[in-house]
Amino acid sequence: VKLGFIGPIMSTVSVATGGKSHEEALGIQMLQGSRLAIEEANARGGYTKRGIPFELVVKNDNGLWGASGNEIVTMAYKDQVWAILGTIDGANSHIAIRVALKAELPMMNSGDTDPTFIETNIPWVARDIGDDRQMGYLLVDYLYRKLDYKRVGIIRASNRYGRFGVREIKDGSRRLGRPVIIEMAYKVGGDDFSLELGRLKQANVEAIVHWGDARESALILNQMREMEMDQPYFASDRSVSPEFVELAGDNAQDVICPYPWNPVREDPKLAIFRKNFRERFGVEPDTYGAHAYDGMNMLIWAVQTVGLNRAKIRDALTYFMARPWPGVTGDIRLSAAMD
Repeated sequence: VKLGFIGPIMSTVSVATGGKSHEEALGIQMLQGSRLAIEEANARGGYTKRGIPFELVVKNDNGLWGASGNEIVTMAYKDQVWAILGTIDGANSHIAIRVALKAELPMMNSGDTDPTFIETNIPWVARDIGDDRQMGYLLVDYLYRKLDYKRVGIIRASNRYGRFGVREIKDGSRRLGRPVIIEMAYKVGGDDFSLELGRLKQANVEAIVHWGDARESALILNQMREMEMDQPYFASDRSVSPEFVELAGDNAQDVICPYPWNPVREDPKLAIFRKNFRERFGVEPDTYGAHAYDGMNMLIWAVQTVGLNRAKIRDALTYFMARPWPGVTGDIRLSAAMD
């Protein structure tokens, strides 16, 4: 019984990714979480109605415009998968779900936090991870109602992730009567952020919010401290990573990030998952591995429950609107838009 996976697992270079792609570490974790869910399902007997195993069909999301759509077509009609999990990049995810709509193929997203992803209201698509809108609300509440800042500046990646990631932070700041003082965008993959940081310094901001990948986040923070900018530093959930801590060093102390789940809570399911993940892959699971594991298990449950029928698999997922899925990332309850 074939289930599809599409995610950034091999490096490419394209205009769509702003040069060299940069999400492979995230995609590999997502693939590992998916593989673990499939392997555990097969250890329990596979597709129990027929006693045959599940198989994961893996495709690379290479960041080229439209290529993700081509891969969905291949999986839908050539590989004949029953459902798909993926992907991470916002632009590619938007293309993929439109193809899934035409092919009438259920698609679970576990890694794209773009708030506009679910606004398409495509009925074949579900998402099991909180988005940047929800994390933005948390951050705005913390910045203004808890810490009482009045002059906040933003530095972000000049891609879809950065642009849409800060949208609710800007809107929320304005609604609370404390509009963002300045917003600076940088080219993904760069090493020198002195121009952007210089403008932020001139604007005399009290705190700085960064939205982008872990690498740039750490380099920006280090450059800030070198320029004697001592403002508190807030960053997106992608900075909650070993790469950020390694690159930022001592500067990582006191950095605050919103996060879509609590990875250190006391939960027997989470403890077992972390143990199995470490034994299987030799690394600690991150948010992409954990949410992919939950998303793939939701798809497997739907197949086991209703059988090999794409429409019924999609309908089965709506069950989690009323009763949450007990995932390793916490209880997952879907909205009316299956978000």
